[in-house]
Amino acid sequence: MRDDPAEAETISQRLMMRAGLIRKLTSGVYSYLPLGFTVLNKVINVVREEMNRAGAQEILMPVLQPSELWQETGRLDAFGDLMCKFKDRFGRVNILGPTHEEVVTNIVRNEINSYRQLPFTLYQIQVKFRDEIRPRFGVIRSREFLMKDAYSFDVDAAGMGKSYDAMYDAYCRIFSRCGLKYTAVEADTGLIGGDVSHEFMVPSPSGEDQMVKCEKCGYAANKEKAECVVVEQRTDERHLPIKDVATPNCITVDDVAKCLKVKPSLILKTLIYKADKEYLAVLVRGDIEVNINKLVRATGLPHLELADGKDVEKVTGAPFGSCGPVGLKVKNIADNSVKDMVNFIVGANKRDYHTINVNLGRDFDADIFADIRYAVAGDPCPKCGSPIEFSNGIEVGHVFKLGTKYSEKMKALYQDESGATHPMQMGCYGIGVNRIIAAAIENSNDENGIIWPPEIAPYKAVIVSINPKDKKVADTSENIHNILVDAGIETLWDDRDLTAGVKFKDADLVGIPIRLTIGAKTLENGTVDIKLRNRKEQKSVKISSILEEVEKIKNQK
Repeated sequence: MRDDPAEAETISQRLMMRAGLIRKLTSGVYSYLPLGFTVLNKVINVVREEMNRAGAQEILMPVLQPSELWQETGRLDAFGDLMCKFKDRFGRVNILGPTHEEVVTNIVRNEINSYRQLPFTLYQIQVKFRDEIRPRFGVIRSREFLMKDAYSFDVDAAGMGKSYDAMYDAYCRIFSRCGLKYTAVEADTGLIGGDVSHEFMVPSPSGEDQMVKCEKCGYAANKEKAECVVVEQRTDERHLPIKDVATPNCITVDDVAKCLKVKPSLILKTLIYKADKEYLAVLVRGDIEVNINKLVRATGLPHLELADGKDVEKVTGAPFGSCGPVGLKVKNIADNSVKDMVNFIVGANKRDYHTINVNLGRDFDADIFADIRYAVAGDPCPKCGSPIEFSNGIEVGHVFKLGTKYSEKMKALYQDESGATHPMQMGCYGIGVNRIIAAAIENSNDENGIIWPPEIAPYKAVIVSINPKDKKVADTSENIHNILVDAGIETLWDDRDLTAGVKFKDADLVGIPIRLTIGAKTLENGTVDIKLRNRKEQKSVKISSILEEVEKIKNQK
């Protein structure tokens, strides 16, 4: 494509479409054209080689899954509208698999019954479906995508830890071979579950995920997981008399702060959450946001959601924006940062009023204190205390220590030496194969197009024939092409009857690492011009030395 597609939001989406790698079929669904499919297979080969090297065994599980398996683990409802479901002609609910924990656990529970058969790791490379509410960024967030997912089974936690480490190391090799600049960060386990997980993130302004990092000690986590520590700020400030003040039409923290001429950090937000029929008041400082994942972990209530206006008034007697903890009859949980607040402002539990000079211990008490907020730039590192920094990234891989979450619920059990039965210890390991391509492009490009990492480039070399109607040019080009291909060097021959400028632009756009230019002028000297995609200069090489020169370049790290 000569021009940038109007719909393209990111560099990778723009270049993948312009270079002829993909074409959009519908929202979040893409076809891979010849160049794109070649790159996709290159990535698959790297993934497969490293998974096999790590001792995993490849299988293939169905995309179509019966909903009954998901009912066993309780995840049928947890995935909600993200899951693609339909009824077959018999009225049975089926799922287009967003992931395969249930299916693989079902296989293993029917095949494995003894400790002698453990440990092992199974993996597949398979299509997944997730009905994203807003597919975007090309293949970075699509509804249909290709994933490598692996599952380890062990007799105990120590064994599972070894399997986890083996997969972690394999992921490092995969991403390094694919030329990615990646960071492994501590991560939240989300809908997959488990106790420990790490995401592999590729820094990119286009990334939807945020990473928290400490440059001093190397601590790294995603925004959902990043631990927040409170630096104690004890104060001898005298507790002032509590007082209700009018705040007409003030709903947001900013509204109240502007009305009362205070900083948002002096305001305490009271948010009402609901889990089934239970209500909970969540208290956080006005300048920070609640982290729902931390809140779920702190409360043990998996189905928490913000209460609607009707429920808020039922619990507090006031509408949104006027709620406060004083006098509330429901359990409350406060973020740790609330402990040091003095003479702060809360909703008065009556419309258009707030209460000033509120203090913990005197006016109300928190039932639970916990870290339930998102970190913000400048917060102290939880490991060394230095200020943390934020950056955006693309998640390309995620590894989980699942423990017995699935094996207990689905009765994937084994017998030990004494005949006693135990649930298997599991790990889960996913790689977004399509995302590796996008992340590589986001990492490596210039104003002219893609600069492929050598291992996943669609071709190692491209021959550009200047005026291919010239028989000597055509014959020499074909001869060099055949020499390179016979030597195992994947080579594209551009023999189109187009101007040199167009061909050079296309070669740069597609991003093949080595460009060989053959024309009447070069042949007069018995040479070929060689240029590397990631360098500006080019040099002339004798035709007789082409294979040796290309091999030398190809083998350079």
